[in-house]
Amino acid sequence: MAAGMYLEHYLDSIENLPFELQRNFNLMRDLDQRTEDLKGQIDSLAKEYTANARTLSSEQKLSILRQIQQSYSKCKEFGDDKVQLAMQTYEMVDKHIRRLDTDLARFEADLKEKQIESTDYDSTSSKGKKADSRQKEKKSAKTRSKVKSSDEDGSPKSAQKKVKLLQPGEFNSPSSNFGNVHPSDVLDMPVDPNEPTYCLCHQVSYGEMIGCDNTDCSIEWFHFACVGLTTKPRGKWYCPRCSQDRKRK
Repeated sequence: MAAGMYLEHYLDSIENLPFELQRNFNLMRDLDQRTEDLKGQIDSLAKEYTANARTLSSEQKLSILRQIQQSYSKCKEFGDDKVQLAMQTYEMVDKHIRRLDTDLARFEADLKEKQIESTDYDSTSSKGKKADSRQKEKKSAKTRSKVKSSDEDGSPKSAQKKVKLLQPGEFNSPSSNFGNVHPSDVLDMPVDPNEPTYCLCHQVSYGEMIGCDNTDCSIEWFHFACVGLTTKPRGKWYCPRCSQDRKRK
């Protein structure tokens, strides 16, 4: 597949990505605003409770406390929804990154295949040219031999034959040219120098990753393959460096 087709298909696949990201970000902003409103209500209820705690009846106190608890539960629900939206947004972008990596790998394989075909063609053309050159050398040698014989013979016929044999360009014509095969130019895909790197391999984020539970970890995030994981482990997980530090302590 040509480079243009790869690029066209990839651009088609990400055509709706900006709108989907904008929708998720708007939803997260709306959840933030609703959470802030609930926090304001909780503050008002808490002030009312503390200011009138001595004069309020037990039922009134219980009612205010229930309202505060319900507001906190709503805040927690909004927070969980926001986390789900953030994970969905991350997976959405990561899916397109993985597809881009796959397309790049296929494109590089196609380029290598074309280069091999080009090398084989050049090798075949070179062999053909050498064979033509040997044949022409043999013909030239025969011609020189005939010319030499004509020089030794002083007859007019020999002289005329000599002139005919030495017509310019008859045996010194250049060999036929073969079309030059130019391999496709390799696309240069520079890596964004501002993109952060992670893991022990110091590469950018891709695929499934896991975070170290040590809050002081200098790396924080690791690729599953680099730390020998295939599934997310249960409980807390520490990277190899932090695990060694904990054992030393």
